[in-house]
Amino acid sequence: MDVQNIVVEPAQSTGSAAPAARLETSLDKPLRDVLPVIQERLVSESSYFGVKALKSPLDFWMYQEIIYEMKPDVIVEIGNKHGGRTLALAHLCDLLSRGRVIGLDVTHELISERVKKHPRITLIEGDACQNFQRVAALIDPNEHVLVIEDSSHTYDNTLNVLRTFSVFTKPGDYFIVEDSICHHGLDVGPDLGPYEAIETFLAENPRLRS
Repeated sequence: MDVQNIVVEPAQSTGSAAPAARLETSLDKPLRDVLPVIQERLVSESSYFGVKALKSPLDFWMYQEIIYEMKPDVIVEIGNKHGGRTLALAHLCDLLSRGRVIGLDVTHELISERVKKHPRITLIEGDACQNFQRVAALIDPNEHVLVIEDSSHTYDNTLNVLRTFSVFTKPGDYFIVEDSICHHGLDVGPDLGPYEAIETFLAENPRLRS
C-alpha cells in the first residue's frame, strides 16, 4: 500500500493536480477525523471476488477467526445488500468443509448471480423477523448458529432482530450486531441506533453481560 494514498483530508483545489499528503502529515489527526476516511476507503469501496462487500477487511479478519473457532453449522446473515460478505462467509464454510449461509434482506435485486448460485447459500427475501419461521425451518435445534445483524440499523428493528433471533444462540455461539459506531464515533445512520438497541437488549438479559 502506497502511504501517499492514505490521506485524512483531500488537498485543496488549486486548479492543478496537487500531490497527495503523506501518511506522516496525518499522525496527529484526532480519531474523529480519521474514522470517516477509514469508512470511505476501507468500507464503502470494498469488494470480495468482484462483488461489492461494504465491509471493512479488518473486521472480516475477525470474522474468520470467530468462524474458525466456532465452526458454525449455520450462519444467518441479516442484511446482504450486494452479497460480497455473503459470498465470503460461504467461502469460509468451504474451507472448513462444513456450514451454510442463510441470507435475509428486504430485497435481493442487487445480489450477484455468483452469490445466488453458491451451493451453501440460501437467500430469503423480505423482512427478517417476519420470515423467522422460514429460517427456523432450515435449522436443526442441535445446530450451532452464528447470527449477524446488519440491516436497517434503526433502534426498533435492531432490537426486534436481537429479541427474535437470539433464540438460536447457545453457549459458545456468537450474535454479531454491526454498526454500533453509528453516532458513537461516526455521525452516520439512525440515532437512536444499534448501540442503544444492544444496551436495551443486554439490560433485558443480564446473564449475557458476563
